[in-house]
Amino acid sequence: MAITSNVYYPTKYLPCPLKDSFGLKPVSPLRRTDLTSGRARQRRKYTSTPTVTDIQWIFDDKQSQVFEAWFRDALKDGAIWFNMPLLTPIGNKNYLCRFTDIYEGPTPEGGIYWRYSANIELWERPLPPVDWGNYPELLIGSDIIDIAINREWPQA
Repeated sequence: MAITSNVYYPTKYLPCPLKDSFGLKPVSPLRRTDLTSGRARQRRKYTSTPTVTDIQWIFDDKQSQVFEAWFRDALKDGAIWFNMPLLTPIGNKNYLCRFTDIYEGPTPEGGIYWRYSANIELWERPLPPVDWGNYPELLIGSDIIDIAINREWPQA
């Protein structure tokens, strides 16, 4: 079951999250059963699992007002899924996200700024398209392929 959202993080008014506390923690798609022999049986139970991460922002006074009002009104106090640009190993793109609870903050930062932190979940793990794992040479050489295609056939 895939979901979508027409709510977007207001990038025109707010900065992207800081990178210093950002780290992806995928939820395991595996089911593991310990056997009496001491071994274990393991299998994939899910093909799509969420990923959680802690994120932080630093806002000025006006940005803090925008963030808190957006959280309250557009996200219904964090209950709604939304799209937000995040930098992951597959690039900077919009990911479907949801707050797991209300944010922490504002905490004074440097005298004129405010720090906010939150835990969010991404709908799915940020991965290359399905079956690309069978062709590692294409993933490793994707930059070269992209340059060649755009340089040789830019109007295609």
